[in-house]
Amino acid sequence: MTAAAPRPAVERIRKRADFLAARAGRRLNGPFFFVETRDRADGAPPRVGFTVTKKVGNAVERNRIRRRLREAIRLGCRADMLCGFDYVIVARRDLLHLPFATLTSELSRRFGRMSGAAQPRPKREVPGEPSPGTT
Repeated sequence: MTAAAPRPAVERIRKRADFLAARAGRRLNGPFFFVETRDRADGAPPRVGFTVTKKVGNAVERNRIRRRLREAIRLGCRADMLCGFDYVIVARRDLLHLPFATLTSELSRRFGRMSGAAQPRPKREVPGEPSPGTT
């Protein structure tokens, strides 16, 4: 009998600056949520943050969605998360009634796709402002 490989502990993102920093990283959209990630390149345990806006529902529904996401990560998705990365999950309303097995598999699949090289998104140009390369 062999012991399973230890799964990394997952820490929480709590500061607004960390949430905003993750927005500059790679983003994968999906029907139930999208994930934004940032490579901190420090080798520390992965960190996860949750965003559930008021458009999703009232406080009870938003809290239920956050609890479901936390539990899905605790039970099985954290093995797919890479050390040194921040993950921000932005939930959509459909996540509230999604079967838990589907939620777990979607998270695992999305984290697996994010494990590739996380490249920052190019900055958008604002109309009327000069681009960085011009004078």
